Amino acid sequence: MTPITEVEGRRLALSNLDKVLYPATGTTKGEVLHYYAATAADAMLPHLRDRPLSFLRYPDGPEGLRFFTKNPPPGTPDWVRTAPVPRSDDPGARQVLAQDLPSLMWAANLVVEFHTHQWRQDSPAVADRMVFDLDPGPPASVVECCAVALWLRDRLAADGLPSYGKTSGSKGLHLLVPLEPTSSEDVTAFAKRLAMEAQDALPELVVHRMTRALRPGKVFVDFSQNAAAKTTAAPYTLRARESPTVSAPVTWDEIEDCGKQDDLVFLAGDMAARLERYGDLLAPLTDPDQARPLPGG
Repeated sequence: MTPITEVEGRRLALSNLDKVLYPATGTTKGEVLHYYAATAADAMLPHLRDRPLSFLRYPDGPEGLRFFTKNPPPGTPDWVRTAPVPRSDDPGARQVLAQDLPSLMWAANLVVEFHTHQWRQDSPAVADRMVFDLDPGPPASVVECCAVALWLRDRLAADGLPSYGKTSGSKGLHLLVPLEPTSSEDVTAFAKRLAMEAQDALPELVVHRMTRALRPGKVFVDFSQNAAAKTTAAPYTLRARESPTVSAPVTWDEIEDCGKQDDLVFLAGDMAARLERYGDLLAPLTDPDQARPLPGG
């Protein structure tokens, strides 16, 4: 029998709580839900609020079927808010919003990665943050990503733009910048220009094009996730990897000191202590007073 849990007045049917989702660590679905409810929610929800969500679903764990979905799944409760996100193939399309703990837990029960746009539902295609996805091509690793992140940090600072890092929860790093509302098209163009500058400055380390043949041993600076249609793994989301890795905010000291891949791998069980020690390192992204204008915008 599926247990019914009440979360802030909403009744949720939470299924298969004993199911092992991450065989490498023995992590069960119940432990995943506990992570979101007890550890991540307070820090994570401000980064999700008002941002239409896309989900990478992996209901049988990372080794099972995985599929990406944007549309609200069948059976979505009527109290889960959605927002219109028109697409060329579906002008009436809508996507889920996770505005509160019940909505977060309902979505987590589907077993998902949470992915967000860089804009909010009331201003489609008008970004309030910029993202650089630093993706290493083997044998490069997160260590090389850190070197590129430091170059980008200094280059952004020269334009008066603060930046904040988080692990991707996979192999690389994400660099995020709080912006005054700016068209996604302009943000993408600016990010592309900086990716090209990074390649010119660090030609042995950086590539700004996605072409696979160019990427071995280098860091791909993916600027394209600033496009209005694209989404990026949200802060604090678990990833569909061998272990329950988290897309975890990190300090610049940790980025500077990174000497091996494991230095910047954080699991669900690591996050309570990190949040107690640091709070939400990405809180400036949700503070309008921290937003800066895009140079030339």
